[in-house]
Amino acid sequence: MGRIFEVRKAKMFARYDRMAKQFTRIGKEIAIAVKKGGPDPDTNPSLRRIIQNAKSVNMPKDRIEGAIKNALGKDTSSYDEVLYEGYAPHGIALLVETATDNTTRTVANVRSHFNKGGGNLGTSGSVAFLFKHMGVFKLNPEGLNPEDLELELIDAGLEELGEDSEGMLVVRCGFNDFGNMQKALEERGITPISSELEWIPLNTVEISEEQADDVFKLIERLEQDDDVQRVFHNMG
Repeated sequence: MGRIFEVRKAKMFARYDRMAKQFTRIGKEIAIAVKKGGPDPDTNPSLRRIIQNAKSVNMPKDRIEGAIKNALGKDTSSYDEVLYEGYAPHGIALLVETATDNTTRTVANVRSHFNKGGGNLGTSGSVAFLFKHMGVFKLNPEGLNPEDLELELIDAGLEELGEDSEGMLVVRCGFNDFGNMQKALEERGITPISSELEWIPLNTVEISEEQADDVFKLIERLEQDDDVQRVFHNMG
């Protein structure tokens, strides 16, 4: 009985840590969006997108509003968005998105994570060419006809339309078409469950489960860093 309790407690804390990390990431995204486009989601598409994503991970409304209010303060930190590139063990490429108020600290920490995880931090451009920067929208399929939707969204820059493992419709477009796609969905009364800019690998690398464990340990180490927003890889 004691062992079961410990396992449940460990899972609960892991879930809490994951949620806390998501809220922190979204809070930084809100700060960046407000600094760039103002606090009104009706006139700031980036902020509107982030608020939708916040709701999808059950971020409390008062916390969202608090993050917007804090971003307007004179003493609020200004975050730089910096992309780091490198290789994990076994030749797996990693892209590390960060939002930082101290780039000197962040690059030192990211380099340390790579070194301790058996990887190597590369220079700008050393890995990004293996990925494509894309807009990724997840939609509730209820009431939607994928074939009709595909035809309707082609002019907005649709490149791929498929389904994920949870049965959600996944719409992908090029980075430069993100705003067009967001507008096209809104015009059709479709509110995405989430909408993100993601780095999609052009090709994936197949490795063993044991090797994948080595890679995931480095990814986990990176994701626990307060300055790291997201990590992308090209594992198959």
